[in-house]
Amino acid sequence: MSSAPKLHLGLFNQPLGRHVAGWRQPEFKGSSTDIRWVAELASLAERGKFDFYFLADSLVGPAPGSTKRAGNLEPLTVLSALSVTTSRIGLAGTATTTFSEPYNLARQFASLDHISGGRAAWNVVTSTWNAAAGNFGADKLPDHAARYERAREFVKVVKGLWDSWDDGAVIADKESGHYIDPARIRQLGHDGAHFSVAGALNVPRPPQGHPIIIQAGASDDGRDLAAETADVIFSAQDNIEDSRKFTADLRQRASAKGRSVPPFVMPGVLPIVARTRAEAEDIYAGLEEKTDITEGLDQLSQRWGFDLSAYPLDEPPPAPVFSGNLFSDGYSRRVLLEERARREGLTLRQLARVAIASRGHRLFVGSAKELADDFEAWFTTGAADGFNIIPPYLPGSLHAFVDLVVPELQRRGLFRQDYTGTTLREHLGLERPARR
Repeated sequence: MSSAPKLHLGLFNQPLGRHVAGWRQPEFKGSSTDIRWVAELASLAERGKFDFYFLADSLVGPAPGSTKRAGNLEPLTVLSALSVTTSRIGLAGTATTTFSEPYNLARQFASLDHISGGRAAWNVVTSTWNAAAGNFGADKLPDHAARYERAREFVKVVKGLWDSWDDGAVIADKESGHYIDPARIRQLGHDGAHFSVAGALNVPRPPQGHPIIIQAGASDDGRDLAAETADVIFSAQDNIEDSRKFTADLRQRASAKGRSVPPFVMPGVLPIVARTRAEAEDIYAGLEEKTDITEGLDQLSQRWGFDLSAYPLDEPPPAPVFSGNLFSDGYSRRVLLEERARREGLTLRQLARVAIASRGHRLFVGSAKELADDFEAWFTTGAADGFNIIPPYLPGSLHAFVDLVVPELQRRGLFRQDYTGTTLREHLGLERPARR
């Protein structure tokens, strides 16, 4: 049993919890800017033998007059701090290709990989909200296809920069006075449609060769980029059949691009678990008591691009929600919500409550054994290679997962008993890429 494939676990962490009412629970004690609190959560995930700790990012501030949650720290800064408070868990951060430059981002992630001893991962995003454009001197985002075209070249340049140093380029020869071997460092000389980058990078080649690449796009452009460049896909499916089709499609696309090892597909899951289903349902009810339906309506309105607050709450969502015009920003989350509304015949109020609780991912409420059964079914039938765990409230939901669910997965031989390597590539079972 020990030699059988193991599922992978990432912690997609938001220090305030994913559920909008998570920070209002009596047990919550931290803040979004308290590095000691963030380090405590990362250490808890490391105790649970998670593959990686994953931070999202946002490039917009709170709307005028808003009282909603806002104000997270910049991911790479946080992960650099966590690199010295943890020793094994991977450290994944989000960085956009739309409002960044390849050279600077390449050196940042190379630096994080060196600092952490080979545990860095880059979550490649193209940005999805027009509000971010105004913070970077633009009226609106480039269109969807243009963003992905830029992203494809961006990733190519970053990998080229990581490869601009040979592994043995630093010789530190005290007798000759030569610190580097110039024959082992090459200029990149990239001149493309979006970027002109001379190189070489000013940081030696990362310990992993290339830090792990994570990608979350679900449109055709997003899937193609993931199939070509990603090691891990952060997906959003709320039923096993859709996830099985998504995973099969990604594997087929990766094979068509000549990849022998396809990306790992890891759907997001918000677990509210306890020793019994009744206990878990009580926790969920407590969260729901502290939510306002307008939170869900605001989220739906933002996702669909028009105001849903004027429509009757106890009738089906308006026709534009089911228009199928989904080839634009936030693709995967809208697909998930639209299909669930259609499948279950939800009213607008019910759909808003789903949005409040799940924030675009799958919510699971039940016992630890039931969640282990669920994960085993998804894993063994090819629907997923693992899961990104998104704690709805903290620290309780993460403690419950680490203390109740992880031991059950280990007992079944589905998850590691301990780390066997020191780098994130080793956790994922991926070879270190040769320098191109």
